[in-house]
Amino acid sequence: MKRLFSATVNSLRGIVDGVTTEPAVREEAILLAVALPLAVGLAPSAGWYVAMIGALLIVLAVEFLNTAIEKLADHVTPEQHVDIGRIKDFGSAAVFCALNFAGLVWLLAIAVRYGLL
Repeated sequence: MKRLFSATVNSLRGIVDGVTTEPAVREEAILLAVALPLAVGLAPSAGWYVAMIGALLIVLAVEFLNTAIEKLADHVTPEQHVDIGRIKDFGSAAVFCALNFAGLVWLLAIAVRYGLL
């Protein structure tokens, strides 16, 4: 139980730190907060609601991982390095893919909701 408590505290500390210090994390957290009530009216069903919010949670998780990679890379070497730049680009590409996935889920849900599909 102690390990679970410690893991929860560490996770919450990471969320708070990410939201307060990283603009991209903050923007995606705000997007999630706005989407939670908005999806209630847009989701065609409870399953769609879970998918819509889940897709945004995936975006936020990938953004946290990307931020961690960037912070670690900057800690390892603050100088410009071609391979470090590529690694950061890979993280950015992962966020891009997650955002596209979330957009597709939301567009499909809206299309189903309004009978376009």
